[in-house]
Amino acid sequence: MCDNPNMREFSSKVLDGPDRAPSRAMLYPVGFDKNDFKKPKIGVASTWSQVTPCNFHIDGLATESAHGIDSAGGKSVIFNTITISDGISMGTEGMKYSLVSREVIADSIETVVGCEGMDGYVAIGGCDKNMPACIIVMARMNRPSVFVYGGTILPGCATLKGEEKDLDIVSVFEAVGKHASGEFSDEELQKVEEAAIPGPGSCGGMYTANTMASAIEALGMSLPNSSAQAAISDDKKRDSFDAGAAVLHLLEKGIKPRDIMTRKAFENAITVVITLGGSTNAVLHLLAMAHAIGVDLNLDDFTRVGKKTPVMADLKPFGSHYMSELNANGGIQPLMKTLLEKGLLHGDCLTVTGKTLCENLSEVKAYESHQKIIKEFDSPIKSSSHLRILYGNLASEGAVAKITGKEGTSFEGRARVFNSEEEGVEAILSKSIQPGDVVVIRYEGPKGGPGMREMLKPTSAIMGQGLGDKVGFITDGRFSGGTHGFVVGHITPEAADGGVIAIIEDDDVILIDANKDELTLKVPEEEIQDRLSKWSNPKTPPKKGVLSKFAKSVKSASLGAVTD
Repeated sequence: MCDNPNMREFSSKVLDGPDRAPSRAMLYPVGFDKNDFKKPKIGVASTWSQVTPCNFHIDGLATESAHGIDSAGGKSVIFNTITISDGISMGTEGMKYSLVSREVIADSIETVVGCEGMDGYVAIGGCDKNMPACIIVMARMNRPSVFVYGGTILPGCATLKGEEKDLDIVSVFEAVGKHASGEFSDEELQKVEEAAIPGPGSCGGMYTANTMASAIEALGMSLPNSSAQAAISDDKKRDSFDAGAAVLHLLEKGIKPRDIMTRKAFENAITVVITLGGSTNAVLHLLAMAHAIGVDLNLDDFTRVGKKTPVMADLKPFGSHYMSELNANGGIQPLMKTLLEKGLLHGDCLTVTGKTLCENLSEVKAYESHQKIIKEFDSPIKSSSHLRILYGNLASEGAVAKITGKEGTSFEGRARVFNSEEEGVEAILSKSIQPGDVVVIRYEGPKGGPGMREMLKPTSAIMGQGLGDKVGFITDGRFSGGTHGFVVGHITPEAADGGVIAIIEDDDVILIDANKDELTLKVPEEEIQDRLSKWSNPKTPPKKGVLSKFAKSVKSASLGAVTD
């Protein structure tokens, strides 16, 4: 296998021949011997970090992938990239770097793989932004590669008011709202804080990490069941090992990401995200991933696919169960087989196994009849998508709503306007927001933030105060996968671009209509145009550094907030 020159397309240019002796000399001290220079050089992009529990264990998974590569006849090289923690930075200025990190991570992996002449690679991600970042760079470079999901966390547990409760990070954010309303004491808040995160792994509900892991599996870029394993498990170790070996198989067969990430594959990913009740961030990231591979995907594709796709999973945040419970019942493979049989998935799509999706699912068995997480296809939680793409005078280029129907399908109320997340949170926690209000938080878009912060802190505070079905929320920022309630984000054009959201005033009437997929500011058009003519951006963008670079290059959220 290793004598095949096509398997060393890039490493041969760096390592072969007498003139490349200095290059080889640099590699002996890091573990190469002379025989290794005849093998395909396979990178392992690790996102290990002590920054967050999502990624704290990934060094071990990287080692397993390296063993898989070496056992299959390649030569592994582990390298690191960064990660950040949304959960820690949420509600602070630091959160502005979150979406920016997606681009930094993709750029850093590309830099190492391209510079060092790697013939293929495994990329291991464990938190929201590093996962789509890994796929974006795979799309850009088009070298044989496999994604490994770091795995979900197990739920925490605490006894609150005499009742044992399963907990996760969203429980803590909502506990802050309950504490502000007087429902929780200082001691109860502390108890939730200490118990919610019991160990390594990504947030435990169908939040952004588990949403993207499922989407990537459906896309065909991770091995079957990669999304259905706990972070700390033998299954996840095996998945990491097998991913390393799989890259060698892809090299041998000449299968590259552009063979896998087709338009039909992206439709498969959208379908699976919808059936699972996935995060609104999936819209942003799938658009960016498609852009990187050159697939023409747009907001309206989510509406088109969503009209025929039911929500079938009773998973948090709006449901009752954790991803670990779904994993214990077979993960998403039985669900995907049902969708295939119902004609909602393209079975002919190639995957990183070297087989088609249909072939991968051929031996998959149905869920056990006693499980209650995935509903029957004919009696779903919702007959069409919860991810709604809204248009109207407030969102001429589109906005993304997460409407499950649990809080209703339309909301009309009077605007309470804030020019930053901090201002909005202060008003919510001080109990200034009343039933019938529509909270408007603006200048938080990709350019305006810059960085497009997630609004988990204010939306969780609203839910914690029991106002989830009584208050609307709109923003040009975005939401955590843990957000639920009557919320609309990704409003474009954003405020910093002079979008209509920039000229909303307190007490203006706003209509959110998920039946007609409309977002409307009920102000006469003449008044809107008059306000826009007088508008100027009150924010001063940063002049230097990462945020400045991002603000100058980033495109609209409706295009995935891409930077190239």
